[in-house]
Amino acid sequence: MTQHSGAAVLPKVLVTGATSGLGRNAALWLQQAGYAVVGVGRDKAAGAALAQQGIQFVACDLATAAPSQLDALVQSVDWVWHCAALSSPWGARADFVAANVLATEKLAQAAGQAQVQRFVHISTPSLYFDFQARRNIPETFIAARFANAYAETKFMAEGCIQQAQQRYPTTRFTLLRPRGIFGPHDRVIVPRLQEQLARFNGVLKLPRGGQACVDLTFVLNVVHAMHLASTQPALPPAAVYNISNQEPMMLREVIEALFVKALGRHVRIQAVPYPLLYTVAAGMEATASLTHKEPMLTRYSVGALSFDMTLCSTKAQQELGYYPRYSMQEAIALTADWLRQQPQR
Repeated sequence: MTQHSGAAVLPKVLVTGATSGLGRNAALWLQQAGYAVVGVGRDKAAGAALAQQGIQFVACDLATAAPSQLDALVQSVDWVWHCAALSSPWGARADFVAANVLATEKLAQAAGQAQVQRFVHISTPSLYFDFQARRNIPETFIAARFANAYAETKFMAEGCIQQAQQRYPTTRFTLLRPRGIFGPHDRVIVPRLQEQLARFNGVLKLPRGGQACVDLTFVLNVVHAMHLASTQPALPPAAVYNISNQEPMMLREVIEALFVKALGRHVRIQAVPYPLLYTVAAGMEATASLTHKEPMLTRYSVGALSFDMTLCSTKAQQELGYYPRYSMQEAIALTADWLRQQPQR
């Protein structure tokens, strides 16, 4: 426990995946709000930066951690925010199983045995993706066939959380499925767009010319949802919630707002037929299976940029009380501010 403002005692929180993306934002937000935070991650340099800001950092790979290590991590904490995952559209299935399934299973068991009050597990709407346009997807929908090993193993991880809830009813487990997280410390969406802009001299080659309707989520809105999942007094056990900015937009509108209007970059969006990109991606994946290097394009990433995909927010609004704190306009402005402060690559 930690003392805040000389009076109120706030919970102590373990944040996994604290050295990048969502986990890093979550750890920093909690620390700034007065919580005692233990951040876990593999990037020791980022961990040192967290430690300089008053966050206790533990260098640990959850996929290979011994049960005794996990027991030690959760012994004195009140909440666990499990953000760590292998999030990639391509890779060896065994690596996804280790990072997304086995690590989650072991951590949830340790937390349950320690009677941690709240366990917030970050899952993914990739479970819904089936290479078709879908709008207003409810939490009950699951693709008949998963698009890749990431989606499959995150679904398996959800099963681990459901089982842990049954075994350890004194811990309240909650699952969040945030869609397309972007913002400070993002290592996925914006960096990949930047890479393509650099590679093709300001040209973005997109299926449908970027007209796919996307349901993105600013990272601090996800942190807000995690806080709600930890503080709402009467959430159902192992409940699942879609999380987004609740402002679906065309992909090209997001790109123009961030790179052109906010950052003043020259960007030209070039429409490329989906079948052509899909075929090229399949070839790149075949080459990557020999080189063991992630391909620039995958069939999943091409599909995700091609098909409309929006989430139903009703359940998150009614049960979790989740409404975004930052609009897309505000989120894009904050993301641009952060990008301006980063060293030019």
